Amino acid sequence: MRAVTHDRYGAPRAVLGVHDVPVPTPGRGEVLVRVRAVGLNPADVFITTARPAFMRLVMGVRRPRTAVRGQDVAGVVEAVGPGVTSVRPGDEVFGETNVGKGSGTLAEYATLEAAVLAPKPARLTWAQAAALPMVGLTALHAVRAASVGPGTTMLVNGASGGVGHMAVQLAKARGARVTAVCSGRNAPMLRELGADQVIDYTQEDFTRGSERWDVILDNVANHRLRDLRRVLTARGVLLVNNGSRGGRVLGPLPRMLRAVLYGLVVRQTVKSFSFAPATADLVALKDLVDGGELTVVVERTYPLEQAADALERIAGGHVAGKVVVTL
Repeated sequence: MRAVTHDRYGAPRAVLGVHDVPVPTPGRGEVLVRVRAVGLNPADVFITTARPAFMRLVMGVRRPRTAVRGQDVAGVVEAVGPGVTSVRPGDEVFGETNVGKGSGTLAEYATLEAAVLAPKPARLTWAQAAALPMVGLTALHAVRAASVGPGTTMLVNGASGGVGHMAVQLAKARGARVTAVCSGRNAPMLRELGADQVIDYTQEDFTRGSERWDVILDNVANHRLRDLRRVLTARGVLLVNNGSRGGRVLGPLPRMLRAVLYGLVVRQTVKSFSFAPATADLVALKDLVDGGELTVVVERTYPLEQAADALERIAGGHVAGKVVVTL
């Protein structure tokens, strides 16, 4: 089968190529999926480049342990491994691999744990379904971590990106009043997705105004934590979600640690959050999509042969929605 692989770390165009590799065999609890589309994320860039350097501790010190890249996927179940009863061959599914488990998804076939797959939303194309898992799960856990509900005022910094455009919609679905921060060119998209207010960051710095929010989801890390806290309500929640900024060695970890320390000494809640992909949460996203409450924006699709170009597009930043590779 064809797959996007690399045996060293570096810029996507320098190290990634399409090669013939054996079709993986599903182990116990795993599913073999015939891949129709792969959603790409900044995490795929970090793994390809090993920047920040601490990624090597997870992915392999000298070279990547898993040669095939890609984590999000949408496709058709081809076969199931021992112990799998939740899906069967022919089922249309979507999901996200756990790092270090299963195979990479930028390939004609991929293995994933059955526990990280769910039925594909009927309303979505293959590309849209593949774009949903990582960003949708991140946004879902963000609104849960902040207990967003009716009457909550929430600001999403970096609202036009993958996580951001999901968070705007999920917060609106929970009854919140949402302010989206993005560039002016993406403002119409955010208004269409339900944002009550849109701030063009090229024209206005929201941390210098008088408005206060109950929840701030920071996907960009372009403001100091204390400046973000200044525009929180007295008991507000600041959610730190960013891995694309920081030093070459530790990346966002120092900022996330500072967030934890802030949370220990101030009345406001300042925290990062994490999660593992799970079928139940993917089903929750599917139900929102099929109920018309969640839309997935795909900026552009690329064929498998241009996967390196797709990752370079993500590395360049300012993607509106998601970038997807289709097969």
